[in-house]
Amino acid sequence: MAQTTQPQLLGGRLAVNFANAGSSQTDLSWEELIQFLEKARIISPERSSQLTSLPQINPHAAEGLFVKAQRLRLSLRKVFASLVRKERIPREWAEPVNEVLRITEGHDELVLEDGEWRTEFMAREGGLDWLLAAIARSAAEIIVEGEAARLRLCANPHCGLFFCDTSRTHRRRWCSMSVCGNRHKVAAFARKHSGRGHGA
Repeated sequence: MAQTTQPQLLGGRLAVNFANAGSSQTDLSWEELIQFLEKARIISPERSSQLTSLPQINPHAAEGLFVKAQRLRLSLRKVFASLVRKERIPREWAEPVNEVLRITEGHDELVLEDGEWRTEFMAREGGLDWLLAAIARSAAEIIVEGEAARLRLCANPHCGLFFCDTSRTHRRRWCSMSVCGNRHKVAAFARKHSGRGHGA
């Protein structure tokens, strides 16, 4: 089994976090998809355990969800890259979002958990497509907001993570100051001091 990394939810919005999910910018494994859905609180840990073994129990159902999830995630990465570059989003890139929105019916409901209120999507049907519904709605909101969503790409050229800049100055550069921001500072410090001799 391929090694998977726990998803880090650094994007600030559900759809952005989903676009960032996985260990690769192009592929997402089944395990990474299920880990993301659990970490984003779309499914419970118990449901996560059940879904992890779904490819063995019901390969057809797993494949249907997996193909839709892959298509949605790759589409979001293209859409978000266009938003960052302030380019027009081609209609076909939004189609995977619309596809999920079209086939999912349900409603938001207030849920009290550990003394905190949150909204949770309640599906009307028992299929698996509803697992992607909240992600698709989040993506649609970002696309409609356009530049107002303040979507950015991490300034670390080796990172590739998107985030919504909610900083006061709207000048955030890093997906995470503790990850890429500190790496940049350390690298800049090393470059600055690498030319100095020990005897100086």
